Amino acid sequence: MKYEKSCGAVIFRRTRADAASAEGPRADVWNVLLIRHNKGRHVSFPKGHVEPGETESQTAEREILEETGLRVRVDRRFRAENRYNIRPDTQKLVVIFAAVTDQAEITPQPEEIAEALWVPIDEADQRLTYERDRRIMHDAFDHIRAQSGRRHHQR
Repeated sequence: MKYEKSCGAVIFRRTRADAASAEGPRADVWNVLLIRHNKGRHVSFPKGHVEPGETESQTAEREILEETGLRVRVDRRFRAENRYNIRPDTQKLVVIFAAVTDQAEITPQPEEIAEALWVPIDEADQRLTYERDRRIMHDAFDHIRAQSGRRHHQR
């Protein structure tokens, strides 16, 4: 059996709503970055292969920058794994972190990325190709909201 390893992240961006909503006055609006790959055509998160000498988080940050133009620092306190066979003789491990950015502009890498866009969290459920990615996204979002709440209360 051969093994491959990739690392990436679920990237969130928070903006303030302009008007009151059902969630209260000026509620935060959370979006997640989704990409559609040229190869395979599936919708997921930015990720890529580990290069020699890189840590998992370094790989994730480099691949995100290469694929989307976004500079992020991944939150290593959230780490999810997804294992699957890409061929009968090859197993792949994908390590996914969580990240938050203020950057709105995405610059997709045309060689690998067919489309990259920010979508609301609830819309992402319908767009993601795989159920496992939906679960990882929701777990990462729970983690990010908890971290955001802690920082807010520490001020």
